[in-house]
Amino acid sequence: MRTLTILGATGTIGVNTLDVVARHRERFRVFALTANRDDARLAEQCLRHRPRFAVMADPDAAKRLSQRLKSAATGTEVLAGREGLETVAAHPEVDYVMAGIVGAAGLVPTLAAARAGKRVLLANKEALVMSGDLFMRAVRDHGAELLPIDSEHNAVFQCMPGGHGDGLDGAGVSRILLTGSGGPFRNTPLSALDAVTPQQACAHPNWVMGPKISVDSATMMNKGLEVIEACWLFSTSVDRVEVVVHPQSIVHSMVEYADGSVLAQLGNPDMRTPIAHALSWPERMQSGVERLDLTAIGRLDFERADFDRFPCLKLGYQTACAGGGASTVLNAANEVAVEAYLKERIRFTDIPRIIEHTLERLCYRAPTSLESVLALDAEARATAEARVSR
Repeated sequence: MRTLTILGATGTIGVNTLDVVARHRERFRVFALTANRDDARLAEQCLRHRPRFAVMADPDAAKRLSQRLKSAATGTEVLAGREGLETVAAHPEVDYVMAGIVGAAGLVPTLAAARAGKRVLLANKEALVMSGDLFMRAVRDHGAELLPIDSEHNAVFQCMPGGHGDGLDGAGVSRILLTGSGGPFRNTPLSALDAVTPQQACAHPNWVMGPKISVDSATMMNKGLEVIEACWLFSTSVDRVEVVVHPQSIVHSMVEYADGSVLAQLGNPDMRTPIAHALSWPERMQSGVERLDLTAIGRLDFERADFDRFPCLKLGYQTACAGGGASTVLNAANEVAVEAYLKERIRFTDIPRIIEHTLERLCYRAPTSLESVLALDAEARATAEARVSR
């Protein structure tokens, strides 16, 4: 029996994790659930899964959650804020931590889990993008296990040989090939992208995701962030990570070996597959995902990624090459720009412009501590917000 904290329980990753765990109650016990402000949904989850702790990042939401749970006698203790998140991520009774909080907000509790030596199931790519060296050192120094949940990095992990932690050369690997669907605007005329709406951007053709991740998929910034994440996860340089557009989202990523072999991981576009893989690794268990029928799909297509169509992907590569604190700035500026776009303050095509503007104006000093990461993140957000306002 393994105990599990789910950071971001009300989001897509959290909901899918609870679905997988509910299929294996003999193996997993939910220790803590966290959310930002959705106290109604978290209350429902607490009633169903009876965690020992529930944490709301927003203190007012925590008060509402306490009222909701008081009459139900769940025995769940409600905590609030950053301190509460860190408590349930690093608690000595916790074995696994699902890091499913979207964006920079997930960095602090995810880093706390790594420093506490947990098995960290990393769905929050921003934690590595913001603080790669700091985060990986915490994993090594404290004996944590880091297993990727992003479908692409989980696929690469599955295709890698054992002992790949020392880098690609020692594993006989030539390249990592990250696939991406190209999102809803893969074939939209470039001249029409100015006018696409947030509703259109969030209508992903294959995956069911939250609004921020959906917009990142539409701009392919998600692939830019994933390139940076792959470099940290698999100890490699950016020139050995290639992005390939694959509209069907069936091949989740590939690994090319020195002998010319290419191993690929295939599956239906359902996040329960990588979640079940990481929860049960090195074993396998049922996830609830429908079996893949390749004959029904009929064909698998692959295209080169077009930087003219996806300038955010180009910025991701440039940032990975720049190093230092550039990726912290990139992530912060992107979060500000995407939020502004979802609120219809800017156009879709303004997103890469705001990010590029922010990158041009800030020094890429390499953060050496959590405090310096958060300070650079705040500076980048202020710079990007000022640009949005203008």
